[in-house]
Amino acid sequence: MGYYGYYHWKSYHADMWYKLNLSNYLEMEDIFVDEDISSNPRQRTKLESDSNENVIPFKSCRMENCFDFTRCDNDFKVYVYPIDDNVPPSSTYLKVLNAIQNSVYYTSDPSQACVFVLSLDTLDRDTLSKEYIRNMPPRIQRLPLWNSGQNHIIFNLFSGTWPDYSEDLGFDVGKAMLAKGSISIENFRPGFDISLPLFHKTHSEKGGEEGMMQSSKFPENKKYLLGFKGKRYLYGIGSETRNSLYHLHNDKDIVLVTTCKHGGSWKEHKDERCDQDNAEYDSIGCIKSYGNEYGI
Repeated sequence: MGYYGYYHWKSYHADMWYKLNLSNYLEMEDIFVDEDISSNPRQRTKLESDSNENVIPFKSCRMENCFDFTRCDNDFKVYVYPIDDNVPPSSTYLKVLNAIQNSVYYTSDPSQACVFVLSLDTLDRDTLSKEYIRNMPPRIQRLPLWNSGQNHIIFNLFSGTWPDYSEDLGFDVGKAMLAKGSISIENFRPGFDISLPLFHKTHSEKGGEEGMMQSSKFPENKKYLLGFKGKRYLYGIGSETRNSLYHLHNDKDIVLVTTCKHGGSWKEHKDERCDQDNAEYDSIGCIKSYGNEYGI
């Protein structure tokens, strides 16, 4: 995160003079939907009813209008809020925080920080998840440095729940940047948000001990090129992608197995492939499923 943030911030300054001297043609954000599509219905309602002229709509946030560069005049430093013992972060989010705090970009002094990271765990915003933190709006509003989210980065992998997977995080992100997995093109703000790949809970925090590499050969020859084991959503967002995986499955170096057993009404939507899919799924137990979202 520190590596990205520093060069993202640095390259922005380097590009500004160049962009100001170019003729105005189609801007990158013009490729995207123009209407103000908030990722949060609560936020959208608030913005529509708020008469404050300083309120910037979610979709309009960019580095030039939602980020305070004066905080970054010196070194690029990142501040992490102290952990609230009443709502401890998950082991996965703790890895993210540890990586930042162990980097050269970390500062324990908020007055020296360019960017702020919440200690409140925002990775999983699926209301059915056991790691979902409730009452997030008042928790965030109580943060003394929140300042409508300016210069903050919010990390998120999962939002909403099956079958529609709404991108509602359950709180107003304000002017904060989103570092998000499975972010839609409608809600991605180019040059401002960060698109993250989904990663498993068991993903290591570091790359391993020195001297553990056994071969310098690349690419390394492995038995399996691609593997996935997970639910095949019979309807809803993600179903088209998951329902197509069997076309790639060859039971040799590409092993993609899915089950129709998901939700209480799966039998009502059962198709002709379900019995075979369920049997293959039950017969293979060595492939890890990487998330319950539609990122695959």
